[in-house]
Amino acid sequence: MPLEDGDPASWRGQQVNGEVSGTPQLRGTGDPPPRGTPAPNGSRTEAMAEGWEPGPAPGDRDVTFGGALQRAGQEPWQREEALMGELSELVQKVVKSSSWWERHGVDISILTCSFLLLPAGFLCLRSAQAIPFLAGVLTLGVVHHTLTVKGSHLASHNALTESKSWGKVWAIFFIELCSAFTAEQATYNHVKIHHGYTNVIGLGDSSTWKVPFLNRYIYMFIAPLAVPIITPLVALDLLRNVAWKTALRTLCCMFLGLYCHYWLLLHVSGFQSPWSALLCMLLTRSLLAHPYIHVNIFQHIGLPMFAADRKPKRIHLMSLGVLNLPRNALLDWSFGHSLISCHVEHHLFPGLSDNMCLKIKPIVSQYLKQKKLPYNEDTYASRLRLFLQRYEELMVHAPPITELVGIQ
Repeated sequence: MPLEDGDPASWRGQQVNGEVSGTPQLRGTGDPPPRGTPAPNGSRTEAMAEGWEPGPAPGDRDVTFGGALQRAGQEPWQREEALMGELSELVQKVVKSSSWWERHGVDISILTCSFLLLPAGFLCLRSAQAIPFLAGVLTLGVVHHTLTVKGSHLASHNALTESKSWGKVWAIFFIELCSAFTAEQATYNHVKIHHGYTNVIGLGDSSTWKVPFLNRYIYMFIAPLAVPIITPLVALDLLRNVAWKTALRTLCCMFLGLYCHYWLLLHVSGFQSPWSALLCMLLTRSLLAHPYIHVNIFQHIGLPMFAADRKPKRIHLMSLGVLNLPRNALLDWSFGHSLISCHVEHHLFPGLSDNMCLKIKPIVSQYLKQKKLPYNEDTYASRLRLFLQRYEELMVHAPPITELVGIQ
């Protein structure tokens, strides 16, 4: 569903005064969200639970749902569970009829091809000519993001294999060795919190991506260059929350991954000084940092947010609070379909690989539209324009809280 002025549909609400804190308060795995917490300043957005109808005009922020649930003769929560169950059955049929190649092989082959491109990238950097050197930088940058974003994301969801033991191995390899982060905390924060409480205020509301003291241009265009430096520093801070054996393993993997990159630049690519090698590391590791940051904020922030004690059931939560971007060859390869054009499908069925998310996309989109549920889609350029225009509203102030009356 295309967005008007960046909204999946319009909703009525009042901006809550104040700024968001940088990091949501995390709780133990499996802990329920806090209940009974009133919305700040009592600000809530109201919507009637029924068929999805866009607002009558841009700027008139209403979300309305009609009486379909009542006409169906079911309680709202029963209707929602039935919808999710019906969609799950449709998707399960596709998954069962798919081959191993479709379920895992396609994505594994993309990651394998990326590894095979590494020698070519390092060797291109030996050239004194501009074009081969730039080709090496581009190759290593794309390979790095394919391994660290696509590989780490799939590994965190155990979507690369059907074996839990091998899934753990791949998570350590991609997240710790390649990405210089902690596998336990990455999996907990992403899978348990972000996916478990998508767009729930104080939990999975993507507030960790907000840096309120930065202005819009620095945040959107300059700050992403620091991602390769910030990532291991954040990981070191998070190691305080894990067992000492796990922390030691993570430190060894992080050091090994970073040092191997540095060593290869010196001894294979022929860099003469440590500082030039470090600068090249920063350049290749930040090559796609801008779209990485942008994608993570574009697909959730600016969409309906919910209080923990009033969040809707899964199918409404994911269809309202998640947005798909159009397909893009570079980002599809480096980040994966589940982070770009199939993000709604990924949030509904997070255990599926990128290729399977792409395969079920027509089924999910058709089903949600058929049931008059939102299916949010917008272009990269449109979201970028929206965030530049409404940066303070979206990235500095706390979001309004959406309430769907009659479906909780």
